[in-house]
Amino acid sequence: MSGLRACLLSGGASRRMGTDKALLPHPTGGTWLEFSLAQLAALPLPITLVSHHRAHQALARPLRDGLGDAISVLEEPPPREGPLLALDRLMQLYPDDDLLLCPVDMPWLETAALQALVAAATSPAAPAAIHLAHDGRRLQPLLGIYPAHASRRQGLRAFTAAGGRRLQDWLAGEEVVAEPLPAAGLRNANRPDAAAGLWP
Repeated sequence: MSGLRACLLSGGASRRMGTDKALLPHPTGGTWLEFSLAQLAALPLPITLVSHHRAHQALARPLRDGLGDAISVLEEPPPREGPLLALDRLMQLYPDDDLLLCPVDMPWLETAALQALVAAATSPAAPAAIHLAHDGRRLQPLLGIYPAHASRRQGLRAFTAAGGRRLQDWLAGEEVVAEPLPAAGLRNANRPDAAAGLWP
């Protein structure tokens, strides 16, 4: 898995949830943030946490990535305007890497699904394409593998410099491969009613 890096997006404002999603208690123990980092750490990959929240950084600091090293932190500077801008910054920071993007608000996502996504994306069929998780109904663009090759980095930087902020708008001009994964693990929890009563 040389050249592949896991990047956990945890810098959102959690407005719809009404409280910091990353710090919600997870039924397996710890927080959603710690659960997500643990799933990623089961892969033999370096991990970067994308968050400006000091509480997130404090939780991540004693943890280790899949290679046994300290988890890196990308402390987003303003403006903080969504995942596309975060992806742009990650591509500039890790040029030519393949970035496994993962959101903190998929608290049912397990390592097996991540392994399946990595296996599909590292096959020789379409190495330059963006591989996105698909739940059987729609793409889940916040869970995918984004190769940060030079032309894609440059194109994304031009798109965001021109004011583009919608991930779906940018993806419309990219080569995308849908990777079917079990829908149960791909559920987003953005509101209290989405998270309540869904645990086994």
